[in-house]
Amino acid sequence: MSLTWIKTRIGRFARREDGTIALEAMIITPMMFWAFLSVFSMMDAFRTYNINQKAAYTIGDSISRETAPIDMEYITGTLQMFEYLSQSQGQSSLRVSSLVYNMVEDTYLVEWSQALGSMSALGTNDAQSWSTKLPVMPHNERVMLVETKSTYDPPFATGLERREIENFVFTRPRFAPRVCWEQCN
Repeated sequence: MSLTWIKTRIGRFARREDGTIALEAMIITPMMFWAFLSVFSMMDAFRTYNINQKAAYTIGDSISRETAPIDMEYITGTLQMFEYLSQSQGQSSLRVSSLVYNMVEDTYLVEWSQALGSMSALGTNDAQSWSTKLPVMPHNERVMLVETKSTYDPPFATGLERREIENFVFTRPRFAPRVCWEQCN
């Protein structure tokens, strides 16, 4: 076998066009499969974020309609309802707080706050720094703040990583001037 014979064979192989579709398909199929899985993972992430947000708004709306005082059993049931509505994949957390606005001091005061899961109760100092997150309210107006956290695991490892989905929902009490904790004073 001479060098010319090898060059001739390689040149003839390079000029042939039969089998190029199979070769191209073999190259492009893994990329197309990865792109399909990536799009599926992104759509699943958006769907999960949307479901979590709707569940948090549902929780906020249900608490804002309470006329009787709520207690820890109510909060525990609310967390269970959130996990059911959001189809939670992992450990979820919930914090429910009642805030009142003091126009004279331009501050948000925490009347009460309860939390389950990895979150802790909200303090008045925490609420002071949220003037851009909370709504503009008249003096002595109350708002119910519901915060949720849930873990999202993507279905495929295509670049999306595990992350926390956090929601921050505030709702004005609807049928009573405020929502009380354990008893109204």
